[in-house]
Amino acid sequence: MRILLTNDDGFNAPGLQAIQRVLRNLGSVDVVAPVTEQSGVSHSITYLRPLTAEPFGDDSQVAGWAVDGSPADCVKLGISELLDEPPDLV
Repeated sequence: MRILLTNDDGFNAPGLQAIQRVLRNLGSVDVVAPVTEQSGVSHSITYLRPLTAEPFGDDSQVAGWAVDGSPADCVKLGISELLDEPPDLV
């Protein structure tokens, strides 16, 4: 199973690291998370500036993409541009 994991606390959040370790038991985990904390922005999307995504980490810990945008931006960009195949679970 292919899993797309995001959050609203940012790519360095300890909770993101913990859940990725657990989800690896279920399948392949792709992390696409905001660069900064984004709590409370709900389903907002970025439209007045370009979105940027930078790879972070290594495969032994949390690795994935840090997106300068909202959690919704992360999911949209992950599915449409960053992942080779669509996820089975978000």
